[in-house]
Amino acid sequence: MNERKIRILQSKSTLAANHPVNHFVSIVRRVRNSVVSLIIKKKPRIEAFYDAVWSQLFTENEHDSYQFGSGFIVHPKGYILTNDHVIEQADKIGVKVEGVKKIFLAEPLLREPEKDLAILKIHPSRPLKSIALDSSSDVELGEWVIAIGNPFGLEQTVTTGIISGKNRPLQAGKRVYPRVLQTDAAINPGNSGGPLINMLGKVIGINTLIIFPSQSISFAIPINEAKPLLDKIKDE
Repeated sequence: MNERKIRILQSKSTLAANHPVNHFVSIVRRVRNSVVSLIIKKKPRIEAFYDAVWSQLFTENEHDSYQFGSGFIVHPKGYILTNDHVIEQADKIGVKVEGVKKIFLAEPLLREPEKDLAILKIHPSRPLKSIALDSSSDVELGEWVIAIGNPFGLEQTVTTGIISGKNRPLQAGKRVYPRVLQTDAAINPGNSGGPLINMLGKVIGINTLIIFPSQSISFAIPINEAKPLLDKIKDE
């Protein structure tokens, strides 16, 4: 094979390796085990399907009701960051960790309802894989992002998009969000609390809100908003 053909093949190989789709795959493989699925037991009963899901995990009253949420591991000892609205008024919180058969019961360790943030604690028998955090102050409009979560109980759902806006002020019920990130990555009920990840494979936001019935308008709390809360577990 002559030198020119070798260079062409090498060039094609480099292009394939750097293709955005391949980059997405690489990032998801690296971070997915750090994203957890939450099943929240509440009252009253709403759907028989949720009863069936929970009955596989715990023996509970058949009149209880459930909702899904997401979170991500921020410390190997089992500390999980999520949204406070996901766990408020929860009777019990079940946590499914990718690659672990056991369903963990979580306890709310730290809560900041005004920021819609919460840290859960589970007790794994071995260290878990935590995810790296980036600075949300450096986020750029048009930047590619990945969302991973548990919408409608569909665990480890991956969607992609770009940053569509920054520093959006929003209000949802009693909660005021002074500056959220806007993205067109698909977010649905159950994605709340999951990570918004940049192309470095690091978290820049916590997926939190959608505007119903809009399409491709979703919002995430900047990860920098959560760092003061996360500082409280650094010494664990």
